[in-house]
Amino acid sequence: MSSTPTNDDDVDAALAYPEPPAHPNWRRPGTAKPRPLTPAQQQHNRELLTLALCQPRTIAA
Repeated sequence: MSSTPTNDDDVDAALAYPEPPAHPNWRRPGTAKPRPLTPAQQQHNRELLTLALCQPRTIAA
């Protein structure tokens, strides 16, 4: 016997309704868009990412 639902009664009821609109405080109307990163900033971020990926992870105490 399969563990997957076979009829519509087993479907999660929360999935039957559309997602409500985002709260107005989540939007920033009238604010300027962030400026793109310069090539130097992009390179710096790539170097930091490479360094972070190569280092061993530390265990938080």
